Parts: sequence; structure tokens; C-alpha cells
Amino acid sequence: MPGKLAGKTAIVTGGASGIGRAIARRYASEGAAVSIADQNSAGGEQTVEMIRQQGGEATFVLCDVGRAEQVQALVDGVAEKAGRLDIVVNVAGIGAGGKAESCSVEDFQRVVAVNLCGPFYAAKFAIPHLRRAGGGSIINISSVYGIIAAPNVPAYCASKGGLIMLTKQLAVDYSHENIRVNCICPGYVNTDMGGRRARMAPDDAARALANREAKAAMQPIGRQADPEEMAGAAVFLASDDATFAVGSILVVDGGESILHNIGPYFEPGI
Repeated sequence: MPGKLAGKTAIVTGGASGIGRAIARRYASEGAAVSIADQNSAGGEQTVEMIRQQGGEATFVLCDVGRAEQVQALVDGVAEKAGRLDIVVNVAGIGAGGKAESCSVEDFQRVVAVNLCGPFYAAKFAIPHLRRAGGGSIINISSVYGIIAAPNVPAYCASKGGLIMLTKQLAVDYSHENIRVNCICPGYVNTDMGGRRARMAPDDAARALANREAKAAMQPIGRQADPEEMAGAAVFLASDDATFAVGSILVVDGGESILHNIGPYFEPGI
């Protein structure tokens, strides 16, 4: 049986690890030709190799999504090479800890550039190609912290909340052209965003992971998600099973947003 995305060309930003890698691999298994964009060349090439080993089609493109010219080169290059573009998934994201008074202006601007401007750039440059293909799907990966607030992450919350509204606005403007724009809001997912823990000393990294797992354990489902649990939602939104999903905010957070039990864990970071 052909996959749900057979014959489609997809771009997945942030595909070198975590949620992006899981989505890229799942898309390839469903028949899509996937271009993975990331600043992590080694991780991106590893994702490509994983996909090829499972019999899928994938390429890697080095790209900083916070820079408009690089995103345009990515989108135009993929569409030109493949002859079409059908799906864009904006996964690439970063965080910065500290309350507003301690969060640097540079950190705030960089988080917004990657988490909010990046998806805008991708949509801006992808829409003409999606239109030529007869329509397509843009999927933004926001966060439960775009819906509810969390301590010590003003830039992250602001950028992810903005991404939800960008999703809705784009859906208003382009759904009549069969360009569907939707959003997924994960909760705690078992990833290491930006390789933060990988750069820590082993003991510090272990404490950071234990703290994250403790916070996840307080939510209704009582655990972190596996990245694959986000990939399933991304396949649904990109497929013909979701042809009437327009401007949808699909919350896949293990119930965090209905309770958000933060307990005593107020350490900076996400």
C-alpha cells in the first residue's frame, strides 16, 4: 500500500534531532521525499542516513532559519530540484532562560528570530511553490508554552504564542487556495533542545534531565513523550486525512495545559 504522503516533497526544519528527526523519518516512511534543514550538519546527515537505510529519500541542507536569505535559498532550492513542494514543517526552535530583567536583549531577539521569524520566512517563500503544486500543508511546531505561561522563559513563551497566531492568520489568508496551515503544541518531549544538556558537565546534565523528568511526571500523563508521538500528529496534518483542518492548534501535551502542575521546580530553562 502506498504511504499517506507518497509522491510529496517535504521540508522539515530542525531535522537533525528530536521532534524534527522523528517527523522526517516518519514522512519518508510514508513515501515523501524529505529535505532536512538544520545548523547541525552532523546530526542532519545522520538523519538522512537513517532515512536512506530504511529505504526512504532524503537530503540535507545547512540552514539558519533565523536568516531570511538562507530560508529562501532552502525553499527555492528544494522546489527547483524536486519540481514541486507540498509540505513544510517548521520544527527548528531554541530557548533562553531567565526572567525578563536577566534575559539579554540579544537572547530575546535570537529566540524570536528562530522560533517566530523562521516559520514566517518559510511560509513566505514556500507559498508560491505550494500554490503551483495545487495546494499543500504548512505545519508549525509551537509549544504548550504558547498557550500557558512557564517560569523564566519570556522569549520562548512570546515566540511560541506568536507562532500560534501566525498559524491562524496564514490559514485565514491562504486556506481558500488549498494551502492549509496548522500547528502542533507539544508538552514535555524527550529531547535535548539545542543540545543544551550535551554541553553541560555530566553531573549537571544528569540533574537537568532529572528535573525535566520530575516536571513531566507531575502532569496528567505522568511522563515525557517520545518524539515519535509528535510525528504521528504531523503525518495526520500533512495527509489527506486532515483536508478540513485549517488553522487548527493540535495540543499534544499529555494533559499539561489542562493542569500545568509546576510544583516546586522553578529552575530556569525548558
